[in-house]
Amino acid sequence: MTALPELSGKVALVTGASRGIGYGVAEALVARGDRVVITGRGEDALKEAVEQLGAERAVYVAGKAHDEAHQTLAVERAMEAFGRVDYLVNNAGTNPVFGPIADLDLNVARKVFETNVISALGFAQKTWHAWQKDNGGAIVNIASVAGIAPSPFIAAYGVSKAAMINLTQQMAHEFAPKVRVNAIAPAVVKTKFAQALYEGREAEAAAAYPLGRLGVPSDIGGAAAFLTSDQSDWVTGQTLVVDGGIFLNAGVG
Repeated sequence: MTALPELSGKVALVTGASRGIGYGVAEALVARGDRVVITGRGEDALKEAVEQLGAERAVYVAGKAHDEAHQTLAVERAMEAFGRVDYLVNNAGTNPVFGPIADLDLNVARKVFETNVISALGFAQKTWHAWQKDNGGAIVNIASVAGIAPSPFIAAYGVSKAAMINLTQQMAHEFAPKVRVNAIAPAVVKTKFAQALYEGREAEAAAAYPLGRLGVPSDIGGAAAFLTSDQSDWVTGQTLVVDGGIFLNAGVG
């Protein structure tokens, strides 16, 4: 990045942010002057992301999202490096299985929930107690359109994202008025995570979207920037669908 903006004084913790949607969110927040702590499993990828974001604006903590010790360390790192953690963006997620729900391995389903839902709650609890309880802030949970309507063959992922949406509402109610909590529900975004959904058939996949394209990480980054800004100061407990209009096709034969 070149010409970095003046510091806003705000700090965000973004999980699963070495690439894809998480990196797009971190990039959008840095672009407006926030400092960020990013997490992920791969240290090399995190180092590269910090170099791109700017070492004076970003630090990283490597680890597994569902590991409570990692959650604690990430929040502590934010406090040590920047003295505050105003925003939490829960983006870390997994979807390791594709197939019918009748044959879903229950151990895999447990893993999906542990990573996609329980880890988000853990990060939120730790951020709340470390800073937001007394100082306020905002939380954004990255859900999915799969949590709003059935998505065949990725049932565990979809059900976990439905739980994420309800978790958003629960936290929004309990954390008010100090902290606003909202979710973003993207459709297919062009990332390595979602590659299997469009690889080799991107034009065909994009044709189903009224806006004529798949999402890109900056689409979600912009939405997250809005939901952590003063412009959304009276918005909480909501799920912002960012889907290129795909839901407009519902019920059309």
